[in-house]
Amino acid sequence: MARYFDVHPDNPQPRAIAQVVDVVRRGGLVAYPTDSCFALGCQLGNRDGLDRIRAIRRLDADHHFTLVCSEFAQLGQFVQMDNDVFRAVKAATPGQYTFILPATREVPKQMLHPKKKTVGVRIPSHTTTLALLSALGEPLMSSTLLLPDQEQPMTEGWMITDELGGQLDAVLDSGDCGTEPTTVVDLSGDEVVVVRHGAGDPSRFE
Repeated sequence: MARYFDVHPDNPQPRAIAQVVDVVRRGGLVAYPTDSCFALGCQLGNRDGLDRIRAIRRLDADHHFTLVCSEFAQLGQFVQMDNDVFRAVKAATPGQYTFILPATREVPKQMLHPKKKTVGVRIPSHTTTLALLSALGEPLMSSTLLLPDQEQPMTEGWMITDELGGQLDAVLDSGDCGTEPTTVVDLSGDEVVVVRHGAGDPSRFE
């Protein structure tokens, strides 16, 4: 059964955050809040964690997983950006966007789109998420917590614990968070494509 951690939304307790980080580093799968609803996350390179996310969400092989990063400076290690893309992404982060970009060799192969060799990246603006990422010291491999039989992502930590507790190792909760998934923007090709309209204003990319 997943361990439930309820932290302060403005000042997340470091001890609780450290315990969640320990779960992640031990190969666990966690649910955590972001500025655009809850997400599922595991440590970089955790193949079993990704398989568990696929099973929970019933995802196919073409699903774009996302590296959730704490700051813009981390992106250069994992994705390729020309000058125009660099400026566009920097102007929109942190925020409620996921960007699909060509991956570098630092990205675990199991995360990549099998044909395009691309990956999603995002930098959230959420105190608890950033505290978790800062303590972990690296990005989380993530996916929105959207169950296959539901139209809306899960947004309540206690409900996630009740419904998915047997499939997760920890649930990190800090009260209200976003209720709409990110806007997904594909910047990997010659043209900008808004793949999903979500919480971030898509007009700047259309």
